Amino acid sequence: MGIFKSIKSLFLGEKSPEEKKENNIDKTKSNDKDIESKIKSKSKTSKEDNLKQEFLQKKPEPESDSNQELELKPKTDPEPETTSTLDKGLEKTKKSFFSKLSNLFVGRDKVDVDVLDELEEVLISSDVGVETTIEIINNIETRVSKEKYVSKIELNNILKEEISKIIVNENSNSNFNKSTIYSPHVVMVVGVNGAGKTTTIGKLAHAYKNQGKKVMLGASDTFRAAAINQLQVWADRVGVKLIKQQMGSDPASVAYDTLKAAKSQNVDIVIIDTAGRLHNKINLMNELSKIKRVMDKIIPESPHEVILVLDGSTGQNAFEQAKQFSSATDVNSLAITKLDGTAKGGVVLGISHQFKIPVKYIGIGEKIDDLKLFDPKSFVESFFR
Repeated sequence: MGIFKSIKSLFLGEKSPEEKKENNIDKTKSNDKDIESKIKSKSKTSKEDNLKQEFLQKKPEPESDSNQELELKPKTDPEPETTSTLDKGLEKTKKSFFSKLSNLFVGRDKVDVDVLDELEEVLISSDVGVETTIEIINNIETRVSKEKYVSKIELNNILKEEISKIIVNENSNSNFNKSTIYSPHVVMVVGVNGAGKTTTIGKLAHAYKNQGKKVMLGASDTFRAAAINQLQVWADRVGVKLIKQQMGSDPASVAYDTLKAAKSQNVDIVIIDTAGRLHNKINLMNELSKIKRVMDKIIPESPHEVILVLDGSTGQNAFEQAKQFSSATDVNSLAITKLDGTAKGGVVLGISHQFKIPVKYIGIGEKIDDLKLFDPKSFVESFFR
């Protein structure tokens, strides 16, 4: 190209044939790269779509239970968690019981009178209770002599069957969503101080609220200021209303105010706390009788449920408390607490059998959801698992 054409090309923005050729080559390469890029992009999108489809088809992984204590709503599939929690809660009882049971067969290869005598001691030392133990041993003795069971495994199976018979006969499964004839449904909670009565009331309120019930609490334990304050803490935590008066007020008056407020506010469940003074049984009986009379005037046949709270870790003391309270008022269900911290879980079997009062709730932990409905079959399965 001549010099004048070159200058002209610069001013007019024209390109030389060589430049045009180079640009065409670059353009071709660029187009090739664009095509490659599109192919890669399409392939990547296709892979992403496939991964997305695979992800959507996969079932979600279970969430970590690290924040379980903060959850107020029950999980949609609680069975595995409940089983695991129950196993953990009964761990100390199981270890104690089965370590003793294992020692029965040391140096022995059959079930004889000596084995049955020692089994009786194991049951009594596990706080199953004398009456219940005698019935279990008699039934086992009859079956052993009749069916000639001789091995440790077979004895375990017989023992499990006999315990199942007793505990299932005395207890029926319940639920927090129980419908009642009267509204509100009134629950009166009794038990000695320190048994976990206030905590049980708080956890009960939480469980009922999770079932969509409107719950109200009544602080009729006016003997201790601490009892009123503790119940207020639980009411605030759960998010329910508490009716209370000053310390030293008439407990029946508090119950009256609570039921009147519950009726006017369309409450579903009322839970009334009461004093737990066993040192003066006559005063206790009179106080509980007065509360019941006052409640019956406002809501017919209330209280509809009287729950006795017992500390499972106290062993034989729990039997005495059950005896005293069942004679002082009409107890129709039991809540046995603190089973996770004791090896004395046998009280669940012994008390319900001896006093013919069903166990409705068991406490197997400190979390707000660790008050469980008592399922006798699950209890026995966990006990022998």
